[in-house]
Amino acid sequence: MSVLICGSIAYDNIMVFRGRFRDHILPDQIHILNVAFLVPDMRQELGGCAGNIAYSLKLLGGDPLVMATVGRDFGRYRVRLAEHGLDMRHITEIPDALTAQAYITTDLDDNQITAFHPGAMDHAHVNRVPADAGIRIGVVSPDGRQGMVDHAAQCAAAGIPYMFDPGQGLPMFDGEELRRFIGQAAWVTVNDYEGRLLSERTGWTEEEIAGRVRALIVTRGGQGSTIFAGGRRIDIPVVTPERIADPTGCGDAYRAGLLHGIGRGLSWEETGRLAALIGALKIARKGTQNHHFTPATLASAYQAAFGHGIRL
Repeated sequence: MSVLICGSIAYDNIMVFRGRFRDHILPDQIHILNVAFLVPDMRQELGGCAGNIAYSLKLLGGDPLVMATVGRDFGRYRVRLAEHGLDMRHITEIPDALTAQAYITTDLDDNQITAFHPGAMDHAHVNRVPADAGIRIGVVSPDGRQGMVDHAAQCAAAGIPYMFDPGQGLPMFDGEELRRFIGQAAWVTVNDYEGRLLSERTGWTEEEIAGRVRALIVTRGGQGSTIFAGGRRIDIPVVTPERIADPTGCGDAYRAGLLHGIGRGLSWEETGRLAALIGALKIARKGTQNHHFTPATLASAYQAAFGHGIRL
């Protein structure tokens, strides 16, 4: 199954502050905020929505094509993608920019302060969706603003059904633009906060959005997820993970399961449960691309979690 994943490739710099932000930020002095946090623990992980989704989809036996713009520091990431056999023909290097970088600081209460440098991601519009590459499904995930607009329109023009996954990029668009994305998309997937924001900006309820696409999928963290499709509401249970090590990238892992289920023609009940299982496997490992499974081990884990088999 050839899936074109339009989105970001980034380096995630993850830091841990061994205290609590609330003990260092004075509410009555917020207008002159000037704080520094000592972060003795730091690691750099490979990330970005397109890279993360493609990683899990490849583990599922899929054929993901990543479309992204990267910078002159892409070398280490390129080696990792090659090691996993990921197709890089639609990745464009911007020589005078850095690959997108996220700097994430987490305190002891799991609060996060994030700074994000888009770098080469702002040039996403230089890539064009190929109309003749045998692509069955597309994904428009967080990327440069113009790139998201262009790639959605190009998928629609090429007759490629695509999943609109606005994620952190949602605030960049107004109601009219979001309604246009939804009108072109086959599927929409958001988390619960993004879902509320999407409804607020479009003026459409969840049910109204679902009525304009094949399915609306809303993830709700520890409360599971909900799929609105064909006039039905399908509640997907959460899968208890082995441990909770790092929630970063769980949504991307979940989306890989959605794409696999859609491509294989699985029912929405099976598709949602598969996605939830992959999210649980990811949350048990630090980093967004350090979880591992094969279709066979995943099928066994699915049987154990839900009491019935699945055709992967």
